[in-house]
Amino acid sequence: MAEATLQHDAAAVHGLAGEYEAPLFGAYSKKVGMWLFLASDSLTFGALLFAFSYNRISNPAWPTPFGKESIANARLMTGCLLSSSLTMVLGVLAARRGDKTWTLNWLLATMAFGTAFLVLHGLEWTRLIDHGMTPFGNPWEPGVPQFGGTFFTLTGMHMLHVTIGVIYLGVVALRKKFLPILAVIWIGGYFLIPSNNIFHYGIHALGIGLIVSALILFLKPKIYDAQDIEVSGLYWHFVDLVWMFIMPLVYLMSTKI
Repeated sequence: MAEATLQHDAAAVHGLAGEYEAPLFGAYSKKVGMWLFLASDSLTFGALLFAFSYNRISNPAWPTPFGKESIANARLMTGCLLSSSLTMVLGVLAARRGDKTWTLNWLLATMAFGTAFLVLHGLEWTRLIDHGMTPFGNPWEPGVPQFGGTFFTLTGMHMLHVTIGVIYLGVVALRKKFLPILAVIWIGGYFLIPSNNIFHYGIHALGIGLIVSALILFLKPKIYDAQDIEVSGLYWHFVDLVWMFIMPLVYLMSTKI
């Protein structure tokens, strides 16, 4: 009896009905799981940031290819992610007060800002590739081939995380309605975008995301509640935070003098 009362009180404190789980620090298991995932993922990005920094410090002839156009584009990308963090917070708050309409609106806005970031970053990659940059070399300092490899690996990993985040939010916001939308984008992009275009390679990530999303939504269908939206927000804010390290390290410290 006492245990049931404690569970009821705990659920009331967290504003949720149903059975309360307290695996660690009095938090729900799915939130703890996300924190643990983010902690492990931060090690991956930490290693990539360290590799980029080490190579930059150890090579006095490190390339500085980013001019006014690239810096302006990077600032715009930063603005998109900062705006997406704001809309994500507003979406979580709307979910907590039970406002389904505005929860959906804010989540869609977050997805739009994330998509804009991906498009802008893809255009930046296209510009660099057109100038002759590859994962194995660059036209500015041929003696420093590490620049291309570290740049594409670090920024590519972040773009992949943003793509996963957009798909994640689409599943949470629209559930099965998101699958045909994602399928149309994937099929249309596959046939309409030229095979030598950088965006064509990104389309394959959408195809994998479509398969994974379908498996989740059909094998374990559910209506995502405020806690699920808050957990998705943790992931999205982490992706935004990582960019706050990448932007100054990669772009601002490698600008043309």
